[in-house]
Amino acid sequence: MARTAAPGTRERILGCADRLFYENGIHAVGLQQVIDDCGCGKNLLYREFAGKDELIAAYLEGRDRQWRDAVAEATAPFAGDPARQIVAIVGLVADQVGAPDYHGCPFLKAYAEHAGDDHPGRLIPARHLQAVASTIHGLAEEAGWREPSVVADRIVLVIQGMYATGAVLGEAWARAGLAFADEIVAGAQPS
Repeated sequence: MARTAAPGTRERILGCADRLFYENGIHAVGLQQVIDDCGCGKNLLYREFAGKDELIAAYLEGRDRQWRDAVAEATAPFAGDPARQIVAIVGLVADQVGAPDYHGCPFLKAYAEHAGDDHPGRLIPARHLQAVASTIHGLAEEAGWREPSVVADRIVLVIQGMYATGAVLGEAWARAGLAFADEIVAGAQPS
């Protein structure tokens, strides 16, 4: 008779995989490394995740949920003020990118590592990046600006530029990106 996994086993495995994937890259980490790091047996890992692709999907979906939760928390104080909410999102990104343990955007990294269009390492990042753009576009529309698409596209480019270069250029560039986004939003306001 097969043993049942202890409560929290899936989360513990996923926590180890999350850290290893983020710090080292998905391709650089094998399942045996996750097993060793987590201290679980191979059978236990395969009971929770059918294979590496399923573990990758769970990792990226978890990162997506974390981002959505962080955005909800950052924008909540500015409910009803979409311009401030946009700046709050860029501020969140600046904080993430400026953190000493920032190793790059997990979605951009995963997308770059996976060539197959049907692989979760490409599908989930593409969906996440579209959701980021959609969130910014929705807020820009809500703000009632004359050219909300233009403003939103510029903000999305600032965000993605910060995520793409933050690990190399650091906190000062993240703060410059935030200041630039603030200028973009201020310039979009009716005179």
